[in-house]
Amino acid sequence: MRGDRRNRVSPAETAANTAKEAAATAFYDMDQAERYLRGRLTVFADLDKAAAAPAEREFAALGEAATAASASYIAVVDAHPFDGRPRSPAEWDGVARAFRAVTDRMTEMNARLERFGSTIAASLSRLEAALDRLPPRLTAARDATAAAEAAVAAARDAGLDASAEEAELAAVRADLARLGSAGLGGLGLDGALTAAEDVARRAAAVREAAEDLPKEAERTRNALASVRTRVEVVAGRSGPVRDAMRTLLREYAEGCWRDLKGAPEAIEAGVARARERLDEAAGQVAAARWRDAQRSLTAARTELNAADRRAGQVTGRVAELAAVAADPEGAAETARFAVRDAQRLAMAQPGGAAPHHARVLDGLVERLERAPSGLRGAHPDYWAYLTELEAVRTAAGDVVARIRSERAGQH
Repeated sequence: MRGDRRNRVSPAETAANTAKEAAATAFYDMDQAERYLRGRLTVFADLDKAAAAPAEREFAALGEAATAASASYIAVVDAHPFDGRPRSPAEWDGVARAFRAVTDRMTEMNARLERFGSTIAASLSRLEAALDRLPPRLTAARDATAAAEAAVAAARDAGLDASAEEAELAAVRADLARLGSAGLGGLGLDGALTAAEDVARRAAAVREAAEDLPKEAERTRNALASVRTRVEVVAGRSGPVRDAMRTLLREYAEGCWRDLKGAPEAIEAGVARARERLDEAAGQVAAARWRDAQRSLTAARTELNAADRRAGQVTGRVAELAAVAADPEGAAETARFAVRDAQRLAMAQPGGAAPHHARVLDGLVERLERAPSGLRGAHPDYWAYLTELEAVRTAAGDVVARIRSERAGQH
């Protein structure tokens, strides 16, 4: 019976069946083209999001058109089932026309998709060629991370505190994992290349820091011993400072030591705080917390520097005051020379000294002449005298600097 049925198939039915098969082929081709281009566009966007944006907008419109063409094809298939029931030649002709019409629509859609593919092909080829640079950088990042892991493990096995390196290594691993598991990780090509370089650089820094931990431990132990010695040295200055303060109070006017009042107590308090920081550092060294110990030692040094500077101010003040008391004129000579030097430079200008410079220099000469008048009485204020001489010397230097600046501006 089936053989008889095939023998009775009319040319119109055969044409309709051929049209249906052609439509199915066009539908498959269009669907595959759309899927392929969607994947290519995803790669394009991952490589260069900004450049892909216009193409994504164009493809969205194409996708809607392809969806509509697919719906038309399905509607035709549903409307014309090949269920074996008899049809007239005219009916088969109608079926064939329906399938040819939808085939034409899908063929045109396929051509549009092909044209779209050609527009993004050049950009994709360029970007994909650039991808050749990424694998070596990812390999370098992985190798650097592995080296960092080994260095951190060695430091930890040696009983060293590598917590900071471990924390940074965890962050490096996470960034590397994102690159490894998600390709470009949504960063784009340039972003992925930069991220891979950054991972390698940070991993190298972790490795160097971990390898440096034994040296850091030795440096910290040496620093601890050094600061201990310095604490005793600065503490030993307390006695001489008290002696110097007694000399200042006994032999000089209040203006010579008022700003130093309380210096011995401040020095002793600073030394006490330095000892506390030193004790903290010793405990941290015992616990292999090298960075904490370094911070404590830095705080101890800061206290000692302040105390030492304060001690030097007191003992230096006594020496300065003794020298000016012995030779007040000698102390003024430096300031006098500075004023004369400024005067010579001012007079060497075309037309002589400018009026504004001359006024300042004349005022400085008057201040120099007045300065010794303060050295009267049983306890002259030698510090005020020295302070005035220093102010004159500085002002003369400012005049020299202005003259040279003005001269440079004229050339």
